[in-house]
Amino acid sequence: MKAARSPQRSRRTIGGGLTVLVTAGLLAGCSTTTAGDGAEAGGEPSGGGAYTVWDPYPQYDKSSSWVKLLDACGAQAGVTIERVGHDTSDLTGKALLAAQQGNAPDVLVVDNPVVSTLAEAGVLTTTAENKLDVSAISPNLLAAGQRGQDTYGVPIGANTLALYYNKAVLDAAKVDIASVRDWASLTAALEKVTAAGKKGITFSAIGTEEGSFQFLPWFWGSGAQLTRLDSPQGVSALTLWTDWLKKKYAPNSVIGNTQTTSWQEFAGGDYAFAENGTWQLAGAKEIGFEYGIIPIPGQSGGTAAAPTGGEFVGIPVQRDTARYATSQRLVTCLTSTENSLATTTALSYVAPTEQVQARQVEENPELEVWVAAVRAAKGRTGDDLGTKYPKISEPMWGAVQAALSGAKTPQRAMADAQGAAASATR
Repeated sequence: MKAARSPQRSRRTIGGGLTVLVTAGLLAGCSTTTAGDGAEAGGEPSGGGAYTVWDPYPQYDKSSSWVKLLDACGAQAGVTIERVGHDTSDLTGKALLAAQQGNAPDVLVVDNPVVSTLAEAGVLTTTAENKLDVSAISPNLLAAGQRGQDTYGVPIGANTLALYYNKAVLDAAKVDIASVRDWASLTAALEKVTAAGKKGITFSAIGTEEGSFQFLPWFWGSGAQLTRLDSPQGVSALTLWTDWLKKKYAPNSVIGNTQTTSWQEFAGGDYAFAENGTWQLAGAKEIGFEYGIIPIPGQSGGTAAAPTGGEFVGIPVQRDTARYATSQRLVTCLTSTENSLATTTALSYVAPTEQVQARQVEENPELEVWVAAVRAAKGRTGDDLGTKYPKISEPMWGAVQAALSGAKTPQRAMADAQGAAASATR
């Protein structure tokens, strides 16, 4: 949740690894066009001119490899790129306003939960209109960019959540990580760890989208649906977290933790587990102790569905539809198989296609658990929730805060949240 991850927050951890992207070999992928490129996508590709790209990476300037990649894709398409990086919190509003004024960018990169908002407002073209080929994209990742039967962009890649563990802490408590397969066995492991004088698990339960992002694997792992927050399954997920705090298996600090501060707690070396994302991999390698990663378990076993973070690349509606053909070539360049491998590696993303995922695991076996987690993941706006999701998420994170602070029981907190969500989504 490079989310409102802090799914958005994790986006800010994108590293300098993009320097590997702009090479002659990499750009061979840009020459690959999708079905319908050319006249079918709104006319022949442009013979020149400037094309605008907006993205949520304001930290990158003209010297960065991200901008160099954009420029290289522009050169491949025979155009120049005018790129603007907007802060994530401002990008949606600016895109909506630009569309109303008839001067939307040619290519727009946005966090995946925003796609449904822009689609509902009529800002984005569908893949049927712009002829982008999404046939190889994993359906569960593509779902975040779908509304009804229409698809509104291409995911660059995805990140999600799993459990990092400290091997030394578990060994000292005589916990076999292979035994952690469901909620009961995880809770038993936390009991052993705390009895041995160490700390159990840390996570982020802050009262923002970041808290919802971290709660969702447990909520979905119980079998609950976002359309009924107060189901017995949903209450059981909140009860799990509440009980962990009561038994001191998790610290009270989780109520205010971001994913960053939660990670800092884990990095101190006393915690057995931390719920966090792919974006922490680089930091994990420098953590100073042996760690491992397992998927977040479902209540009765298996891998819980965690929410997907990551961006979509879309093509906004233009008055001059002839521009779509070149915009399509730009997006194809940015998301082609060859570029996808380099880009997703640099961004600590899992690729959106099984072909590139297999290559990622071949090059870095540590990514196998993340690929499994992403394959089980769900988009927050999926299940055709679209723009209803934020109106459900806010009451949900409010319920988490109320229960963990002791202000309400899990049952009351979720009942109140369901009432608020139902009123907001009528």
